[in-house]
Amino acid sequence: MGKEIIFLVEESPEGGYEARALGHAIFTQADTVEELKAMVRDAVRCHFDEDELPKIIRLHFVKDEIIAL
Repeated sequence: MGKEIIFLVEESPEGGYEARALGHAIFTQADTVEELKAMVRDAVRCHFDEDELPKIIRLHFVKDEIIAL
């Protein structure tokens, strides 16, 4: 396993946050950023065997803004 796993984090349309791992079938969501961090850690531990766990979890926050002309 590589040294890190990257999650794209976006605001959920229903409120809160959604996180999706790049290159892995891992998805989780939470109401706050702190809750999301805990959920991501738990999801990564559930997805990988102990000897395959990444050393670093990187959260990449993406925010879309629309600007009207």
